[in-house]
Amino acid sequence: MRLGVLDVGSNTVHLLVVDARRGGHPTPMSSTKASLRLAEATDSSGKITRRGAEKLISTVDEFAKIARSSGCAEMMAFATSAVRDATNSDDVLARVRAETGVALQVLSGVDESRLTFLAVRRWYGWSAGRIINIDIGGGSLELSSGVDEEPDVALSLPLGAGRLTREWLPDDPPGRRRVNMLRDWLANELAGTGGAITAAGPADLAVATSKTFRSLARLTGAAPSGAGPRVKRTLTATGLRQLIAFISRMTASDRAELEGVSADRAPQIVAGALVAEASMKALGIETVDICPWALREGLILRKLDSEADGTALVGGAGESGTQQISVRDAGR
Repeated sequence: MRLGVLDVGSNTVHLLVVDARRGGHPTPMSSTKASLRLAEATDSSGKITRRGAEKLISTVDEFAKIARSSGCAEMMAFATSAVRDATNSDDVLARVRAETGVALQVLSGVDESRLTFLAVRRWYGWSAGRIINIDIGGGSLELSSGVDEEPDVALSLPLGAGRLTREWLPDDPPGRRRVNMLRDWLANELAGTGGAITAAGPADLAVATSKTFRSLARLTGAAPSGAGPRVKRTLTATGLRQLIAFISRMTASDRAELEGVSADRAPQIVAGALVAEASMKALGIETVDICPWALREGLILRKLDSEADGTALVGGAGESGTQQISVRDAGR
């Protein structure tokens, strides 16, 4: 089955086309991205602007055509924190559906965490034991822990790299004082959260997903993407601290010249590194393995599973035992 996964995130819209079957390894056929910066196209009242909505509609329409021309039997279209947090999300979603025919499904933060964990579990297998996973997006941070495919604990917090860059690091370069202020604030914010995760049990394997972590690992010496997805890549707390000291003194344009950092990600990589540092410290983790699979792959796997057993694609976590924790429950 050829499937398309359309991911509307805070920074980019990404269409992944794969050939997939239950019990098999989803094979990527093509990947198309557009930098939309939807989180920045939000006004002071929390609404996605008219211009932002129009760019979203035209991009979704274009990518839906690409999915059809690629032979996709189905396209799963979803949106995360930028749309989820917008005060006019219902109106924007209605316009997208009316003008493109695409029904964007808004994922909750907990579902993001659960589906990413599923992808990580399938990548590493049962022999990995208890896995703790960290995922840093543009708008939110997801944490999860479990021994099965359904995590025991799944959290989502509004601590994404793009969000914190806008709120805490407006200057370029950000300046040592602001970096230290954000570092201290993150340590306080994540103090209770780390306990909620580690209370589920000690991790046998600590994993990190997302473009932010892949970039950070590359900047600290991990193999480039061209080496393939199965090359082992890691990020250490020591390497991360040294990296923060280096990149926080650089401008965004200088950071964009570094290998592994795109021009789109360069402005927010410092905040992303600080979130990674704080998360690892709160969880007592010195090293994370970088997993090439994340949310999109989790959605594909859940889709294949749901067609086989008739379960819902997302939601229903409480029935399977996952401890779903909102921002208010996570010690904030």
